[in-house]
Amino acid sequence: MLFNSLEFFIFLPIVFVIYWFVANKGIKLQNVFIVLASYVFYGWWDWRFLSLIAFSTVVDYSIGLILKNEKKDKTRKLLLWLSLLVNLGFLGFFKYYNFFADSFVEAFSFFGHQINGRSLNIILPVGISFYTFQTLSYTIDVYKRKLQPTSDFMAFAAFVCFFPQLVAGPIERATNLLPQFFKKRKFTHEKAIDGLRQVAWGLFKKIVIADNCAKYANLIFDGYQEYNTGTLILGAFFFAFQIYGDFSGYSDIAIGISRLFGFDLKQNFAFPYFSRDIAEFWRRWHISLSTWFRDYLYIPLGGSRGGTAMKVRNTFIIFVVSGFWHGANWTFIVWGALNALYFLPLLLTNKNRVNTNLVAEGKWLPSLKESFQIILTFVLTLIAWIFFRAKSVSMGFDYVIGIFSFKSLQKLTIDYEASILYLLLFFILIEWIGRQSKYAIERITILPRYFRWSFYFGLVILMFVFTGEQQQFIYFQF
Repeated sequence: MLFNSLEFFIFLPIVFVIYWFVANKGIKLQNVFIVLASYVFYGWWDWRFLSLIAFSTVVDYSIGLILKNEKKDKTRKLLLWLSLLVNLGFLGFFKYYNFFADSFVEAFSFFGHQINGRSLNIILPVGISFYTFQTLSYTIDVYKRKLQPTSDFMAFAAFVCFFPQLVAGPIERATNLLPQFFKKRKFTHEKAIDGLRQVAWGLFKKIVIADNCAKYANLIFDGYQEYNTGTLILGAFFFAFQIYGDFSGYSDIAIGISRLFGFDLKQNFAFPYFSRDIAEFWRRWHISLSTWFRDYLYIPLGGSRGGTAMKVRNTFIIFVVSGFWHGANWTFIVWGALNALYFLPLLLTNKNRVNTNLVAEGKWLPSLKESFQIILTFVLTLIAWIFFRAKSVSMGFDYVIGIFSFKSLQKLTIDYEASILYLLLFFILIEWIGRQSKYAIERITILPRYFRWSFYFGLVILMFVFTGEQQQFIYFQF
């Protein structure tokens, strides 16, 4: 069930009314209802894969309870490994089986040996990369004794399958979200209005920005061999805003809907395209995943401690694994490795924590230095996005070569509606003005009422006027 679908616009009010006016007799009843609603939400796509969520929930809940009373380190490690094998085993089979099978065959073919490989017709369960990492964070934190395991199965099940962020995040930590299922939720008008405001901005990002950019990004990437330098740059530019509008839009909607039900989720995007270096970009892009890999992979590997060789190794591991998490294709691995190359100079010169403050803080415009840094970081990110979007590594390189061939710079070889550029300019302006907030229009409440309502009305009009063909959220496939 898509957030931008008619089914969801019917589903959400029904769930909201039952949650606050029927299931409000107690926390346990509300948690049971959340589980039922979440299973309906997920099962709307394919009910058969509900068994995966249920099985993962039972396994990690049971392991958590056993870890609570287990004193032997060896047994505790075995239990942790059991959780890792079950969760990553499901993820590996559904997401990566065909990738490894095909790569194995290609490797032997490269050396002149022909072998018969078998690919399976495997359907990738929506959201499996997200809820797998969410349940793993619980088991790992319990194992490390950073979190007390819960004996309330329904609260834990609600934490795993909470429908607003089930399919594409944010990837919530048990230490933040799970305790909220044990607290009495009280409806507040201010919190609900703020949630609806963030939902509206997320829908604008998805429907107006991402879906309109997708139209031209898909056209240019699908026929990239026919286009000149300017058009290829435009295609990469459109994709950069497609993926940002799509993914951060989903996060805004998820966070806003959660607030309607009395829950607070962590910020997942913090205006990443205003970053002044790649390190800052990764502190602002998909924050829940970046911090997950930092805490559960990078730091256990040694982080930035040790010699240069260890720093380089750990940096490449974290970025390559992050790339591989996004999809079973060598393009994602190249994308991750390219970001590692971007990041390494900053790490090795101890400049990766230079830009931790807000850009142009307290000022309307950035300095010339900051402007140059933002543009350079965006260009580097743009080049990396090309490999992320490409269907193959060779296509990615051909696309980049096409850009730097400087072929027919004077004229674009594609017709597009100029309105999309005006919409992007408006979008960037609003994001820049609101960059000090958790989402761009959070502080619009300080403006006069007539201006606020005119702005909201304008957003709705833009969503109706510029709505195009309904596009599935990009991160559903990850």
